[in-house]
Amino acid sequence: MAKSHPLVELARETIAHWVQNRERIEPPEDLPPEMRRQAGAFVTLHRGGRLRGCIGTIQPTCDTVAQEVIQNAISAATNDPRFQPVLREELEDLVVKVDVLGDPEPVTSLDELDPKRYGLVVQSKVNPSKRGLLLPDLEGIDTVEKQVYWTRHHKALIQDPKEPVQMSRFEVIRYT
Repeated sequence: MAKSHPLVELARETIAHWVQNRERIEPPEDLPPEMRRQAGAFVTLHRGGRLRGCIGTIQPTCDTVAQEVIQNAISAATNDPRFQPVLREELEDLVVKVDVLGDPEPVTSLDELDPKRYGLVVQSKVNPSKRGLLLPDLEGIDTVEKQVYWTRHHKALIQDPKEPVQMSRFEVIRYT
C-alpha cells in the first residue's frame, strides 16, 4: 500500500494513539513548510464507504496546520455528534482524508460558486451564530443550488428562505 501524505499519516496516527491510549500526540519536530503555516482544516473519516466522522475548523485555532489536524482528528473520531466514538477494532478500516482550507472570499452572486472547486460558508445576518460550512466536491452535491441549500438548511440550520445571509467561498487542498 502506498504511503499517504504526511498530514493524513499524522491524522491516522493521532486517532490510533487517542483511541488506544487516550493521549494526544505532539506534532513531529521537523515539520515541512505546508504543516507549519496556519489554516483551518477538516478531518473526514470513512469506514466501509460510509461517513464515520467529520470535524474541522473554518479559521485556524492552532499555531500550525499540524496542530490543527491533531485537534480535529481526535474530534472527528470522538466528538462528531452524528456518531459514536471510533472503537479500537475500527482503526484498521478507517479511510482518513484531510482538507486544508484556503482563505474565505465573500460571494456576491451564485455565479461565483462551483461546488466541485469551492467550499461554501453560509452565515445568517440576523443571527451570526447560525453558520455552516460545506466542503467542495462532495458526492451528490453537483449544482450550486444543492450546495447553497445543503449549507444553508443542513449546516447553518437556517430554515427561513427569506432570512438574509452572507456567503463566502474557499478552496481546499485535499489530502487522502
